[in-house]
Amino acid sequence: MSELTEAVKEKARRLGFDLAGIVHPGPSDHLSRYKAWLAKGYHAEMGYLSRPDALKKRADPRVMMQGIRSIVVVGLNYYPGDHDEHEESQGKVARYAWGVDYHDVLLDGLGRMAAWLEDHVGRDVAYVPYVDFGPLMERALAQRAGLGWFGKNTNLIHPDIGSYFFLGELLLDVPLAADDPFRGGRCGTCTACLDACPTGALVAPGALDARRCISYLTIEHRGGIPEAMRPLLEDWVFGCDICQEVCPWNQRFASPADPSVFHPSRPVLDLIDVMGLDEDGFRARFRETPLWRAGRGGLLRNAAVTLGNLGAPAGVPVLEAAADDQDPLVREHARWALRRIRVR
Repeated sequence: MSELTEAVKEKARRLGFDLAGIVHPGPSDHLSRYKAWLAKGYHAEMGYLSRPDALKKRADPRVMMQGIRSIVVVGLNYYPGDHDEHEESQGKVARYAWGVDYHDVLLDGLGRMAAWLEDHVGRDVAYVPYVDFGPLMERALAQRAGLGWFGKNTNLIHPDIGSYFFLGELLLDVPLAADDPFRGGRCGTCTACLDACPTGALVAPGALDARRCISYLTIEHRGGIPEAMRPLLEDWVFGCDICQEVCPWNQRFASPADPSVFHPSRPVLDLIDVMGLDEDGFRARFRETPLWRAGRGGLLRNAAVTLGNLGAPAGVPVLEAAADDQDPLVREHARWALRRIRVR
């Protein structure tokens, strides 16, 4: 079993994954903490996180696959570098979304790993790949697989590469030897992430209130952004990296990923261009990217807020046009942005 386990992890590295570990399926020791987080309403309007059927699966991954014997957890570095100086009509995009959709990249790698494993063991292998789309407690599994600790910003941090990495899992009916969990944390007395968060979303070390998080408000949130929060988004049009940017582990150890994997090309968005997109234009430009998640209305909402925060006079014509957009979400935020620019 140990030889097969090492062969699996070596194959993961050859497939381009930066981290790989094994964990045995079983009840999650993180569930009570997760339920306490839900009870405080910190999951905002993401109701799917608290559905009873999903909680049952989060409690024990054995519910998700009959005959599961082990879980391979992989990490893939996506750090593309730093933001350059940008113009007043441009908004920043979180680094994970600079390139192609990471789901496709990781799922391809996990599928190739499963195909290799079938050849290696000489039989059909039952498997289920996961990449951030099911009720699997990925970070908790990754910690148990030895891939890092929970930082005070709630991200998983690895001592060699920081926190700019995606997680993927391969549920298998093949028995493998489990790795030791990553024990303890290495944040020490540092509170850089809590101090830097402009919205106060990190309400305590390791506790994130999504209702105040820029990433939630600009990606998952489907309604209007609360007016009091809008100026705090500053120039972030999609997601936010502030709590990762200030992390000493990232400042010291984050290194650029292979650009041929994710093809990073959009550190910023031209907000005037975005405000002019109709549904067809939005689909053509963003369908195969992480920005698709926000939808046209959400992305134009964000672009309007960012233009208002930047006080960009060049944005007035497109905002005036958007003030009559067919989407009431876009209309309201465009009108808010116009008022803010005129006051400034």
